[in-house]
Amino acid sequence: MKTNPKVDFYFQKAKSWKEEIEALRTIVLGSGLEEELKWGVPCYTLNGKNVVLIHTFKDYCALLFHKGALMKDPKGLLIQQTEHVQAARQIRFTKLSDILRHKTAIGTYIKDAIAIEKAGLQVPMKETREFDMPDEFEQRMKELPALKAAFKALTPGRQRGYLLYFSSAKQAKTREARIEKNVPRILEGLGLDD
Repeated sequence: MKTNPKVDFYFQKAKSWKEEIEALRTIVLGSGLEEELKWGVPCYTLNGKNVVLIHTFKDYCALLFHKGALMKDPKGLLIQQTEHVQAARQIRFTKLSDILRHKTAIGTYIKDAIAIEKAGLQVPMKETREFDMPDEFEQRMKELPALKAAFKALTPGRQRGYLLYFSSAKQAKTREARIEKNVPRILEGLGLDD
């Protein structure tokens, strides 16, 4: 069980969920995964591949399994964060006693995630073309061919992020505003969160 000093600050700075995330850290480190800091949170990897991470929210803390959609879920603990999340699944906790009660099950889920990674399995992802393309964005790309080229040059994940963000607006005016605000980012090759 080897901690990474670069990750220690995450646990030291925690104001909420401190006991819970420390317990999760102990359990995950017991699996033999390497501890790294990615996206500002503890991420546990196997041969450089992301397997599981610990993160906190206002109402809960969680283990997020990067290929959770492929995992067995005998206890019914895995949660899909939103309808648009394709691969990852969470196990959420609201108190330390839940973690301690499910300690063996958590270990089993981690072993399953490791086996999936060792086997090289991949979650089948929806193609970008399967997502709704808002008419306003399609029209803007016709008006500005450089935008279309820049959008096609983005990674599929970045493309999906923009399409989901644009199409989630109920009013055309809001979709248009979102598109215009993000045209410069797309032209620079950036995703929504870059």
